[in-house]
Amino acid sequence: MENQTTVSYFLLLAFPDILWIEILLFFLLLMLYLLTLSGNITIILITILNDSLHTPMYFFLRNFSIVEIGFISITVPNMLLQFLSGWRAISSVACFTQLFFVYFLGITEFCLLAVMAIDRHVAICHPFQYPMVMNDRLCHLLVVTCWLFSFLCSLTPILFLTHLPFCGPNTIDHFMCDSAPLIHLACSDTHFIESFYLIIAIVVLLGTLLIIVVSYIKIISTVLQLPSAKARNRTFSTCSSHFLIVTLLYGSCIFVYIQPQQERYLEFQKEVSILNMVVIPLLNPCIYSFRNKKMQEALRVTGGRWLSQWRS
Repeated sequence: MENQTTVSYFLLLAFPDILWIEILLFFLLLMLYLLTLSGNITIILITILNDSLHTPMYFFLRNFSIVEIGFISITVPNMLLQFLSGWRAISSVACFTQLFFVYFLGITEFCLLAVMAIDRHVAICHPFQYPMVMNDRLCHLLVVTCWLFSFLCSLTPILFLTHLPFCGPNTIDHFMCDSAPLIHLACSDTHFIESFYLIIAIVVLLGTLLIIVVSYIKIISTVLQLPSAKARNRTFSTCSSHFLIVTLLYGSCIFVYIQPQQERYLEFQKEVSILNMVVIPLLNPCIYSFRNKKMQEALRVTGGRWLSQWRS
């Protein structure tokens, strides 16, 4: 290592350096970012201000929207700045910090989806015990556990990654700092840390997915026993939004992170990561607002109240 220099910054070169493409991507990303922010902030405000939405389901949804705002804000503003300035460099400290928050908020997202599945299971399969089981204390405990578990699961692998020697090259074919391209740049044996990341991904993704699948199996079993088709459709509709987000998010993340020898799939991972980082955070408010009748009613009531106050 005497003749090798430590890399102090990385170059993010995911997009072609062509002016008209950069302008197009800048305005597209800016529009998606503003729509995602406004949609998720609307969910947060509506679930706080409307008394009819002070239930565990919307409490978890509010936390999920907070995660989505943080998740898209980690990467997109930096991408917008790159398009404006043309500067593709990111310091190693900023790179590892960005990666930590990507994992921290990402794992929190999966944990919250599992908690939301448990909430729907209790509400549908045990409706009479639901108010006692899903009380405020348990809801807050579940959310705090999600955040704490995610923090611990994210911190350890990042500490391992920061101790890898990076002595060049320093070019990352990605729009953000991700573990697979960073590990690929390390100039030492990386089998241990690759295995460690794979274990973390399997535990988090498949562990939370197992909770969701078991919850939905019990939900489907209970719903099929309902005597009326109208009741079955109404019950299924309360879970459809959650199920759609689960399908998109888990499908893409399992493809990206649960793979040995990830360097073979770096190009595909970059493309799928755009779905995780940009598209899915935008879909969250769209799906939960437009497909949810209680949210639609709350938006009308709250919007009408604000409009009348503004006119007066």
